Amino acid sequence: MSPERFARINQMLDNRQVDLTVCLDKVHMTNNIAAVLRSADCVGIHQIHAVWPDDDMRVSGNTASGSQQWVDTVKHYTFEEAHQAFKKQKMQVLTTTFSDSAVDFREIDYTQPTAIVMGNERDGVSAEAIAAADQHIIIPMRGMVQSLNVSVAAALVMYEAQRQREVANMYGKRRLDNSYCQTMLFEQGHPVYAKACRRKQIPYPAIDDQGQIVADKEWWDRMRAPDPQALVG
Repeated sequence: MSPERFARINQMLDNRQVDLTVCLDKVHMTNNIAAVLRSADCVGIHQIHAVWPDDDMRVSGNTASGSQQWVDTVKHYTFEEAHQAFKKQKMQVLTTTFSDSAVDFREIDYTQPTAIVMGNERDGVSAEAIAAADQHIIIPMRGMVQSLNVSVAAALVMYEAQRQREVANMYGKRRLDNSYCQTMLFEQGHPVYAKACRRKQIPYPAIDDQGQIVADKEWWDRMRAPDPQALVG
């Protein structure tokens, strides 16, 4: 791995916000999923959640975007599963919906642990998500349309969260566990070796503070050994 690549990945890891997430409530269009993942990566979100009750949704979601190599997607069959995950992390749950109690999304304190729930393209957020929310939020509209595309709306809210967190100096402090960081550094810094490890079922090695592989002779011997799959046929 080049020094520049190593520094870039480390900078990304230092800026990841482990207590900020987006939940896609039955969003199924791959272009929208891809756009949300891209925006999440840009603002430093570590993982998003997706409520996909149907297997077809899960298949399409898995091919959403190249951004998925940087942002994990945690899948749930029901919103209640996702809600329990947010409660475990003590996150405030914000649901985008029109209601009498909804407030401008910019009035929220996003420096708190936060889950932002975005609804699907046709029906919006589910009744379960509306009921479970700690606060309903809206994006003010001054034109004739009543709503934005889900990926655009998600980006607006995420960037407000980023703005607040930058003011609060919440970026640049690594909060991810070391094992995850080691995995990310190896997979993204040494992708050819990482692919070989998965194919040959070899454990990932450690990465040193220069971005280089730390492994003993046995590991390298296994890596250099003929690949059984390559010999098939």
